[in-house]
Amino acid sequence: MTMLWIKTLHIVFIASWFAGLFYLPRIYVNLAQTTDAATRTCLIGMARRLFRFTTILAIPAIVFGAWLFMGYGIGMGPGNGWMHAKLLFVVLAIGYHHACWIMLRKFEGDRKTRSHTFYRWFNEVPVVLLFVIVALVVVKPF
Repeated sequence: MTMLWIKTLHIVFIASWFAGLFYLPRIYVNLAQTTDAATRTCLIGMARRLFRFTTILAIPAIVFGAWLFMGYGIGMGPGNGWMHAKLLFVVLAIGYHHACWIMLRKFEGDRKTRSHTFYRWFNEVPVVLLFVIVALVVVKPF
């Protein structure tokens, strides 16, 4: 029964973490478009709070996933190549999260180097990551 609660918590924290990853680049789109100082200040404040909250959600998501993997052996042993692929995409999601932090720092320093179009495309990356991760877990193709 404990394992089922850990799985539940893992899924809830993953969903919450990705909700933040879906929305944060949307704020970046607006930051890239605005020229108004007051709007910019408000959006940067929103982005900071969302990034902080998203980071707080990512930590238990990863901890509960590691607990399932190491503590219960989910995905270990022969025939679990899907888990190795999933872990690769989880590392990519963590890298995406880190990239969001770097972009936030650039916005805070008023160093806009990309267009709103870039951020619109960047916003699609977590959707693809989540789709691949969920597909690997559910379908277990290898």
